[in-house]
Amino acid sequence: MDLSYILNHLGEERENYFNAVSPPIIQTSNFYFKDVSSLRKAFLNEKEIPIYTRGNNPTVEILRKKIAALAGAEDALVFSSGVAAISAAVISNVNAGDHVVCVKKPYGWTHRLFDKFLPRFGVTATMVDGTAIENFERAIQSNTKIIFLESPNTFTFELQDIEAVVKLAKAKGIITIIDNSYSTSLNQRCIEMGIDIEVHSATKYYGGHSDVVAGYLISNKKMTDKIFESEFLNLGGIISPNDAWLLIRSLRTLPLRLKQTTETTERLVQWLEQHPQIEKVIYPFSESFPQYELAKKQMKHGGSLFTILLNAKNVEQVETFCNSLQRFLMAVSWGGHESLIMPACSFPVQQHYKEQVYPFNLIRFYIGLEDTGCLMDDLKQAFKKIE
Repeated sequence: MDLSYILNHLGEERENYFNAVSPPIIQTSNFYFKDVSSLRKAFLNEKEIPIYTRGNNPTVEILRKKIAALAGAEDALVFSSGVAAISAAVISNVNAGDHVVCVKKPYGWTHRLFDKFLPRFGVTATMVDGTAIENFERAIQSNTKIIFLESPNTFTFELQDIEAVVKLAKAKGIITIIDNSYSTSLNQRCIEMGIDIEVHSATKYYGGHSDVVAGYLISNKKMTDKIFESEFLNLGGIISPNDAWLLIRSLRTLPLRLKQTTETTERLVQWLEQHPQIEKVIYPFSESFPQYELAKKQMKHGGSLFTILLNAKNVEQVETFCNSLQRFLMAVSWGGHESLIMPACSFPVQQHYKEQVYPFNLIRFYIGLEDTGCLMDDLKQAFKKIE
């Protein structure tokens, strides 16, 4: 199934909705049945037959089909946020007394899930440096049920060798879950590498316009059926039909947006690596990146996030630099049309991050769809403020 067909046609049975080119938003809470036997049949297969939008909705169904196909998977579920998808994936595969191995420095709310939430129910977690397979081997216990990956993470971009972790996990009967938000399923083929469950913050590249919050959970049908019948329906982390429609809209341009933002990012990274006011640039597809060869092996492109260590003497200089930027918005998240910065010095002390504090001069950049020259000029004028 080719990419163009998935993005533009898969799941869109236009003859069912007046031959409209764009699918409709089925904005309804429940669905009508003409007789008892039809309703009974729906109750037996709510995942496929819409009864109540908390479970299934035709607009959401179109999106589910596309997301599964993009990842090369059997099925997908769509949630109201990335952390809802992550939480459902994890909770569905652990019981009291179980153990999880997770990479260090994951998304903050993933860390909170393992550090604060699950311990209340008797589930423990070990956080490991995921850059070496030996660390996973040492952390596995007899009661380990999940290995949770995030490759790369989204601030300092440490990678894990996905195929090596999958091989280890399968030998021991352990479920593997990966947060693939950095790369998307287009740029990192996790399901094809053997990962059991792939999760995404769809708010990022998949949404692409900074106007919708959502999450994807991608796996085989057996796994998604299990999660649908319990964590999905019970916890109710559903997406609205309108937001599903916005995500379908955004899929049309996903490859083009990824290509544009990645090309601009690569040009800016090359320029910044030579700049005297930059101490270091951290970017997976930079030859100076410690895991460059692994990044090239398991990722198709480097993406549009990178981090710099600014050549600054103190926090005040970092703040001056950040506050002087005019084309970069200071905001969380990434993946939209607008370029962003996130300075580490803005973070309050978080008690649940026990392992380390980011350097005061670390700034994460996301590169959007703006012209390269405009962004470069903006950086130049901000650098002058701290000379």
